[in-house]
Amino acid sequence: QVQLVESGGGLVQAGGSLRLSCAASGLTFSNYHMGWFRQAPGKEREFVAAITWSGGRTYYADSVKGRCTISRDNAKNTVNLQMNSLKPEDTAVYYCAVDLLYSSGSYYLAGKYDYWGQGTQVTVSS
Repeated sequence: QVQLVESGGGLVQAGGSLRLSCAASGLTFSNYHMGWFRQAPGKEREFVAAITWSGGRTYYADSVKGRCTISRDNAKNTVNLQMNSLKPEDTAVYYCAVDLLYSSGSYYLAGKYDYWGQGTQVTVSS
């Protein structure tokens, strides 16, 4: 079955960097678009970044544009999120997700993605 396992979260000071990874299995990874979302306590899950199956197109939330870079390695079945200049408001659980059904929905919306990992905690201290 499909598995998405996130890693790389942790505690970092404001201004620091983290690199999140999501390892996928149980699917032909290179066929699918991938996304990263996050959810802070008491808030709804929100879009962070997405990447098309080939890596040819990427999408970012305005809140992270210029600070985050999404990439994928189809040979290793991984999608990564490099986060720089982290802020306390970036504190959240970060989830990767896959669009298994080739939904026509927006890359920015959680409804496009139909399988999610368990998440990795990112905490940014001020």
